[in-house]
Amino acid sequence: MTFIQMEEVSQANFHGVYMLYCRNPSNNGRIYIGYTVDPQRRIKQHNKGKEYGGAWKTSNKGPWDMVLIIHGFPNSISALRFEWAWQHPYSSRRLKFLEKKRRKETSFEFHFRVMSTMLQTRPWCKLPLTVQWIGENYVTEFEIGLQPPAHMPICHGEIIKSKKISSVPPKFVAEYLRCGICKNTNNKEDFVQCWNILCKEPFHVLCLARYSEDDIIPVEKECPKCKETFIWQQWISSLQKK
Repeated sequence: MTFIQMEEVSQANFHGVYMLYCRNPSNNGRIYIGYTVDPQRRIKQHNKGKEYGGAWKTSNKGPWDMVLIIHGFPNSISALRFEWAWQHPYSSRRLKFLEKKRRKETSFEFHFRVMSTMLQTRPWCKLPLTVQWIGENYVTEFEIGLQPPAHMPICHGEIIKSKKISSVPPKFVAEYLRCGICKNTNNKEDFVQCWNILCKEPFHVLCLARYSEDDIIPVEKECPKCKETFIWQQWISSLQKK
């Protein structure tokens, strides 16, 4: 398994879904799945108890380790939907094919397999997600056939959060825009802009999504003009509503 050391993550756009492991022997390796915008603060809350913002399911049952976090969701709604499906795999309509918990499978192994399956399932398999191990003692190999999609890196180490907000393309200044694909100047539609500062070509969101492939929710997209490639989340972050 190849690991990538995690670089700084923008604090303004972080949405992560994590897995906790209980080190208290009386709780037999209990697992908890949750959502957070601040992993370091969240694990402290869980270990301090519900009086300090921790969940009642983890309160006074620790100590807990945050062993794994999936991040890169475009917004909180997307992350919370992932969290719910990971917590309730048998109730999720997207995971009806999931194999039931195996007889000798631990809770950790089962939840890891559920997550591995989710990363290969739509819509999550199309998102620019990162799989990050927090505790090296818990690092587990993905089963054959359940590895994350090629565009999802596997990292390890603590989440390093930066207060710097990622730079975005300059705002559009033209009163009327012409889509670089359909050449239409219909400004009632939403435009995105190329991140290449030497290009900055505007496109309708739907025109770009459909350009050169059939999938309406792409993982990444090449600029039709300058041929630079950016992940879809970057394109959407330049969204300009007209």
